[in-house]
Amino acid sequence: MSSLMEKAKEEFKKVLPPTIFFFIILHIVVLIRSLMVKQTGITLPTSGSVLISSLILGKSVLIADMLPFINQFPDKPLVWNVSWKTLMYAIVALVIHYLERLYDFWKEAGSFAAANHALIAHISWPRYWAIQILLVTLIFNYCVIAELARALGKNRLKAMFFGPLPVPPDHS
Repeated sequence: MSSLMEKAKEEFKKVLPPTIFFFIILHIVVLIRSLMVKQTGITLPTSGSVLISSLILGKSVLIADMLPFINQFPDKPLVWNVSWKTLMYAIVALVIHYLERLYDFWKEAGSFAAANHALIAHISWPRYWAIQILLVTLIFNYCVIAELARALGKNRLKAMFFGPLPVPPDHS
């Protein structure tokens, strides 16, 4: 049982950073969307739905990182992996964002096909693409930080940002 708990703890530690990152950036996206649609009567996601989306994205990053093709360029300059992972994660974000909009229309339309047709007909495409550009920019930032952590080591990156870490006392 302890090995199961250790595995769960290890998985939780891996999923926590992308989940926190996406929780923060999705709130930024919701804030920007609320400013863009202020006084239009359009409903926006709540913190609860943002939390669920960030958990999904955090787990998606964890799963994607396990796929053999995600780390395509480990021996090339970091820009290669950063660009590749940004593309992969951005595609996931694009699909999730589209499905989120589709769900809103599906509640009223009754069928998937009718909801998809209504979404395509009524969505504000400039606003949708503005949000996508914002998400891609933020995902790019996540990928840069994650690749720097991979290349430098997490402790070295922490020390670069926050100063030297305290050395624990030796209890010999």
